[in-house]
Amino acid sequence: MSIAVELPALGESVAEGTISRWLVKEGDRVDADQPLVEVTTDKVDVEIPAPVAGIVEALLAEEGETVAVGAVLLRLATEVAVALGPTRPVSVAAPPAATPVSGPNRSRGPAATPLARRVAEASGIDLRDVAADGPRIRRDDVERHAAAAPPAASVAPVAARPAAAPTGEAPAFLRYALQPGDKVVPMTPLRRLVAEHMVLSKRISPHVGTVAEIDMSGVVRVRDAHKRAFEDANGFALSFLPFIAQAAVRALREFPRLNASVAEDAIIEKKDIHIGIAVETEKGLVVPVVRHADRLSLAGLAQAVEDLASRARRKMLSPDELKGGTFTISNPGRHGNLYGFAIINQPQVGILRIGEIVKRPVVRTVEGEDAIVIRPTMHLALSYDHRVVDGAPANGFLHRVRQLLEEAEFDL
Repeated sequence: MSIAVELPALGESVAEGTISRWLVKEGDRVDADQPLVEVTTDKVDVEIPAPVAGIVEALLAEEGETVAVGAVLLRLATEVAVALGPTRPVSVAAPPAATPVSGPNRSRGPAATPLARRVAEASGIDLRDVAADGPRIRRDDVERHAAAAPPAASVAPVAARPAAAPTGEAPAFLRYALQPGDKVVPMTPLRRLVAEHMVLSKRISPHVGTVAEIDMSGVVRVRDAHKRAFEDANGFALSFLPFIAQAAVRALREFPRLNASVAEDAIIEKKDIHIGIAVETEKGLVVPVVRHADRLSLAGLAQAVEDLASRARRKMLSPDELKGGTFTISNPGRHGNLYGFAIINQPQVGILRIGEIVKRPVVRTVEGEDAIVIRPTMHLALSYDHRVVDGAPANGFLHRVRQLLEEAEFDL
């Protein structure tokens, strides 16, 4: 029996992946669950395991090639087929075409990668007008077509990027001439895909930002009072992130427009709250998801975040753990991080970026008199999609997060 191993869905809004490295070669005998190939998407690096034991018949994609979800990566002869030998083949239902390239779908027009379709839609380009440099239309083909075509009067400009030359090369003023001593570091597949996702997000969503300064004195007191017992009970230190996550979750319940997505001409306010936590790994940023975060205690949130972050750094996350986030929190860490505005993680409409907690002089009223006192303060920066969220609910959400953190009524 011959098995077709396909590229599975690897996260919400992920429609394709890049073959980073084959871990087997044709003719190799593999065990069930043995890793076959490393695949990179804009959300995660993942190893695709063998569904059964068998022998690798054919590898159907090249390293560095980008393939669509559902495409056949390789064919695997099971032990039954090997035992029967070549003279007695066992037939199964016909698998998808043995090629990583999707055939044309008549209802959707020319064969094109999902990313090419999204870029074309955002740019107002009809894919039937695009010439493909290969068996299907890719993002580069769409951008080359957009650069070469004269602007249409009926289509509003959608991308604030310099037009490329018809050859696909960047204009001369954007090209850097290498100098002696320069180090050229090629982008990894993950870095390229993250870059594409970030550009796409900025093109789709009109980003607006707002910042709040927060007095973290109450949170510091609660954490200091419980951190020794918490570490003894759980085996890891209690950070400030769970406090911020729980405050954000509570505020999302009161401001559901921040826990939403856009679906064509409608806004979907989501019932469930699944918080994506941006985690830096040696290969780049990934965003595992804490599901039903509003049902967890502060200790439960801390445990979930620690577990996901630890397994993300060890490349042990499953694709399901990267799907379905409804709002994201980004914590870039210490070392002079006052605040910054993160790019929205599509198809969400908001992302909260955490600043460093530092002691600063602030003015407070003490016994009826204004006084300068020292307080641990932090800036929280909210980026939101102005298609969906106006200034009032965005500022109301951030004000509520601030209020909850300053009141510091947390129960471990």
